[in-house]
Amino acid sequence: MARKIRREFAGVTAYFDRHQKRRYRFRKKGFSTEIHGEYGSPEFRLNYERAINGYKSQEAGARATKKGTVSALIVSYYKSPEFLSLTSSTKATYRREIERLRNEHGHRLVAQMKRPHVVKLLEPLSDRPSARNNRLRMLRMLLNHSIEIGWRLDNPTSAIKKMRTGSQGFHTWTEEELATFFSHHKIGSTAHTAVTLMLYTGCSRADAVRLGWQNVKDTRVQYRRQKTERFSEVVVDIPIHPELQKVLDALPKSKMTFLETAGGRSRSANGLGNAMRNWCNAAKLPDCTSHGLRKACATRLAEAGASEREIMAWTGHASPQMVQIYAGKARRGLMADQGFAKLIQNETGSDIDEPNTKGSTK
Repeated sequence: MARKIRREFAGVTAYFDRHQKRRYRFRKKGFSTEIHGEYGSPEFRLNYERAINGYKSQEAGARATKKGTVSALIVSYYKSPEFLSLTSSTKATYRREIERLRNEHGHRLVAQMKRPHVVKLLEPLSDRPSARNNRLRMLRMLLNHSIEIGWRLDNPTSAIKKMRTGSQGFHTWTEEELATFFSHHKIGSTAHTAVTLMLYTGCSRADAVRLGWQNVKDTRVQYRRQKTERFSEVVVDIPIHPELQKVLDALPKSKMTFLETAGGRSRSANGLGNAMRNWCNAAKLPDCTSHGLRKACATRLAEAGASEREIMAWTGHASPQMVQIYAGKARRGLMADQGFAKLIQNETGSDIDEPNTKGSTK
């Protein structure tokens, strides 16, 4: 049986218009748009990426790509090494906000943009601090690019501060929530396997769906993070926790990945995220998410006394900044306990046992 060849531009079909000129159209789940540009050209690829993210293709020379405009700056940024080095998921995240900017303000001239203009662009989002901060971040990034390519000498966003959001980010699973989840989803279920895998490796859902027996080396799990593998040679190399070993022992060696679907296919990161939402809802844990397990792993390590570098080796972070965010509360509590012991020792001249920490690496 002949092997089906996967086309490079899935969803694109060719046709001839009334002038017998070959054209291309993209269709997916009711969405349809022309893909302008010569097949395979940078313009074609740019419009194809716009199409798969739900945006209409734009012909070269249209008003939105007039020289010196925000739209033209966006086109240039999409071709920059900075953007091209991003992972596909990060590109999609950036594009969502950048394309909103293009649709609303693509006709504006970059050289004429001043600080009051930026403030005005941010005003509609003042009631949503996180969305406002995200737009500010995208604007700052685009205008930094404008400096690099010689369109501007300064960045009018530099003096504009982010709004305080009051958000602590993704909720970190508590020990009680973990116990509730495991009492609802028993060992052997995909739900139990997924949570155990992420909790005892600290991996993201993008990495969790790729892990399999090929990543098990004797009593260790070894893998490169999907988010950084294109520009980092760092390998996460961690011992297998006994609780994780119990789960792995129950999995057949024939599995390509530990979290493959019932049909034997690799699960997508978004698919795992959706499944996790359903599993947590079933266990009546509305605040829990897959990313919260990564934070729970880092928190457990911090509460056990692990240093920031030790936690980084476990989670694969390249800098301690994110570890401080992930495990900051646990780290402060641990340091407070250690400081308290030193205070009592200084006052009494004798050692005391340090207070018990909240969790363990079990």
